[in-house]
Amino acid sequence: MRPTTLDGYVGQQHLVGPNAVLRRMIESGRVSSFILWGPPGVGKTTLAQIIAHTLETPFYTLSAVTSGVKDVREVIDRAKGARFFQTNSPILFIDEIHRFSKSQQDSLLGAVEQGVVTLIGATTENPSFEVIRPLLSRCAVYVLKPLDRDDLLGLAHRALKEDVVLKEREIELKETQALLRFSGGDARKLLNTLELVTEDVAEGERLIVTDELVTERLQQNPMAYDKDGEMHYDIISAFIKSIRGSDPDGAIYWLARMVEGGEDPAFIARRLVISASEDIGLANPNALLLANAAFDAVQKLGWPEGRIPLAEATVYLATSPKSNSAYMAVNDAISYVRQTGNLPVPLHLRNAPTSLMEQLGYGKDYKYAHDYENHFVEQQFLPDGVDARFWHPQDSPAEARLHERMVQLWGERFSK
Repeated sequence: MRPTTLDGYVGQQHLVGPNAVLRRMIESGRVSSFILWGPPGVGKTTLAQIIAHTLETPFYTLSAVTSGVKDVREVIDRAKGARFFQTNSPILFIDEIHRFSKSQQDSLLGAVEQGVVTLIGATTENPSFEVIRPLLSRCAVYVLKPLDRDDLLGLAHRALKEDVVLKEREIELKETQALLRFSGGDARKLLNTLELVTEDVAEGERLIVTDELVTERLQQNPMAYDKDGEMHYDIISAFIKSIRGSDPDGAIYWLARMVEGGEDPAFIARRLVISASEDIGLANPNALLLANAAFDAVQKLGWPEGRIPLAEATVYLATSPKSNSAYMAVNDAISYVRQTGNLPVPLHLRNAPTSLMEQLGYGKDYKYAHDYENHFVEQQFLPDGVDARFWHPQDSPAEARLHERMVQLWGERFSK
């Protein structure tokens, strides 16, 4: 079912549709090095093969899983020999290029820069993290998207008509929701699922494909979720931003995606504690208590019951008022410290555990706050010469009360 021309290629119209960048490049007959970045089963390898077939140029393939520097150099040497007889540089396709080590990627640089080969890399991971900068600067990056419903259905119907085995059988796609759900935008998964569902159908026998039949045959987790991959970070990012944006429905949805994908519950709980501190903060200090309680409960309960305290904490955090004043205060203070260095601690704030230190004035004139009315006395707590403000209260009832107390104690310093 792998097409050999762009006309038979499914999806990625933003790259190969009329006047799109890759179609124009192919039609011009001149292709420069690039990296295809996208999830599995969306046509990265197929697109590279179509380009080689269309340009009628030698096509070499390396897998980053099984190839080493020696293999790379051997292919480059073969490509140098083929280059004399071709207008276009031979194409070197490297699948899973993100798995290449730095030394393997370094071995490609000269050949790519000199035009000995045109590099087409395929990766499911963000190339800005996984591909060395010198190689990345010599390649364009094109993003491939998961196939949409129409693309997948078109591919399924085409398989039923054109596949050498399936076209001999009478198969009707009565329901397609489960087929699409298990495929998850992946053409390879779609075809594998279709093959699995129809494998017991004899030639000439009729089969009606339903959601129940597909689910029964597969009996697997349909969630595409790689705990070490980019989706791991994308989903946790969406989760935290939904909490920050006060959308409990969005937050619960992304929590469910992580639960179904098999995410480590401790990882989710840690992120809730961070969110309670960073995004809710002093607007609702109870949020940190509840997030910590949820973390503790998950460790005691385990899975799957642990999802319940995680859900409780998620909804509570998402619906809480928000403030990042403490987060901003510590960031501003750290920035100030980096600019000003190790300013000395004022003598009256220092401890005097020895008589010598006491003679030198350590702790002298320190005022013990509990000896004064309201347990407060105005004195210097910052280094000499520092008149900076780091904590700035934000607009929430809880912080308004804290701010009011600071104004009562410190007066003009906190009223600015």
